[in-house]
Amino acid sequence: MNMPEAFPVVVVTGLSGSGKSTALNVFEDLGYFCVDGLPAAMLPKLVSLFFGKDSKHRGLALGMDLRQHDFLDQWNDALQELSAKGIFVRVLFVEAKDASLMRRYATTRRPHPLESASLGLEQALTKERAMLSPLRKDAELVIDTSEYSIHDLRRMIQERFTSKENIGQGMRVHVLSFGFKYGVPAEADLVFDLRFLPNPYFVPELRPMSGKDKAVADYVFKVEPGLTFQCKLQEFLLYLLPLYAAEGRYRIAVAVGCTGGRHRSVAMAEHLLATLRDSGYSVTIEHRHFDLG
Repeated sequence: MNMPEAFPVVVVTGLSGSGKSTALNVFEDLGYFCVDGLPAAMLPKLVSLFFGKDSKHRGLALGMDLRQHDFLDQWNDALQELSAKGIFVRVLFVEAKDASLMRRYATTRRPHPLESASLGLEQALTKERAMLSPLRKDAELVIDTSEYSIHDLRRMIQERFTSKENIGQGMRVHVLSFGFKYGVPAEADLVFDLRFLPNPYFVPELRPMSGKDKAVADYVFKVEPGLTFQCKLQEFLLYLLPLYAAEGRYRIAVAVGCTGGRHRSVAMAEHLLATLRDSGYSVTIEHRHFDLG
């Protein structure tokens, strides 16, 4: 019985100092369950914990390298065991030019795993390249991070390990409602002003309610211009968010505001929460001024 294709197992390996930890952080932001420094012998055991079970995670991303004793021997044994079970492991190999790696080690002042009294840094890098060459040859993707920023690395991983249909859905979206009279949230990336919509505050029977109540939402969005605006804002965000994700963004805050932050903005925020979740995004919501409006 094979591991479901929708639940990939990715091993991140490569040269020490080339960005494996950063790559794992990207996978974590995309919704993968991540473990760094996993002994290769433990790979089949960890995969079996997720085998055939529902998981909130999008996949497994595991960091492995020469820090583990007998890594290469254990790696070959682990692959054979998983292959016998019909489980395919995708390998991401990160590397960098020697000059870049030496500069990074000089900055961090950390020793190379193979460095010793008889083996200097440059020799350690040469030895590591030779030892890991079989893994590099079999890797699905090899990334040279010499000239990469974290954003470049994020884009590369997203392009390869996230389908076009789902790109951006690993991005986290925080939806905020707020009242302009109390101030715009400083963390907002996108701000939408809803004060042009009909205000339930001036309807006596609606004033004690909030945007969480259906009567208030209907009052705002069942007639124009709310009816059209709700649809257009929804379409705009579903178009825009994947573009942000493609540029390496993994979180974005969308703020919708009205005068007091209790009626119109709350109704819109609740609508966006449901819409974006239905579209596969990881969404949180905050009504910043709900009890003040």
